[in-house]
Amino acid sequence: MKQGDRRVVVLAGGISSRMRVPLADHEHAVDVELLKQADERTKGMIGVGAGGRPFLDYLFYNIKKSGIDDVVIVIGEHDDALRQYYGMHDRNNPFHGLRISYAIQKIPPGRRKPLGTADALVQALTLREDWKGGDFIVCNSDNLYSVRAYRLLLQSEARNALIDYDRSGLEFDERRIVQFGITCKDAEGYLLEILEKPPLDQLDRLRGSDGSLRVSMNIFRLNYDLVLPFLQECPLHPVRQEKELVVAVTNMVKAVPRSLKVLPLSEHVPDLTYKEDIGSVQEYLRKHFAELNW
Repeated sequence: MKQGDRRVVVLAGGISSRMRVPLADHEHAVDVELLKQADERTKGMIGVGAGGRPFLDYLFYNIKKSGIDDVVIVIGEHDDALRQYYGMHDRNNPFHGLRISYAIQKIPPGRRKPLGTADALVQALTLREDWKGGDFIVCNSDNLYSVRAYRLLLQSEARNALIDYDRSGLEFDERRIVQFGITCKDAEGYLLEILEKPPLDQLDRLRGSDGSLRVSMNIFRLNYDLVLPFLQECPLHPVRQEKELVVAVTNMVKAVPRSLKVLPLSEHVPDLTYKEDIGSVQEYLRKHFAELNW
């Protein structure tokens, strides 16, 4: 990836509906203040770090350490907490050497939720037309991807790529792991499709030559000009009624074969989706991020 293409879109425009679900049991002791934040804030702004540092700080720390400096956060139209913390300007707020800009994802009339991750990325690319002709990375705001993952994408010779995670390296219970889409590749490591919840009797055929099952955690490197039409034309999911990035990417690789390379990686990716995740994320941050040396 060229020096000028060291940029990332962080998707934080959703309404965090799963985080607002009450704790399922009493095994997960969570601070009352953090539970309140989980009900009121976007997930990335929950203060799970030392001294109440928000989760997004740790994601941005890894982004900075990987060599990226241009960041676009897709936010909801009424998300003032993010702006108050990272800067009130629409473009190029300075934050520890990063330049942070905001793309707004509005909720269309007649809907209670935004149109989904494909629509969120359209808003970011519409804001940054200066990225045309280049590449960028896009990822979730509620997963803590490693410096290694970002660098794999930055250093790849492929203009479109995804991190292909070994399921056995993810420290989640089986109920969570089966939610992740399984990647289906050709013999040379080009993506064919991402399969949601395939039947158990199909899993063996999806295993790699090493016997592993690999999944997407929604972190991609994409070429602006190639992916944009597929994002714009992405159909609504028949059940969730959202335009999903994974569907747009799958449609892209079906229309343009051998256009997206998979990059295998085996490591855990902390996930802040439910209230039950708060304690484990806090413990992970205490263990791996004693301090941030920006």
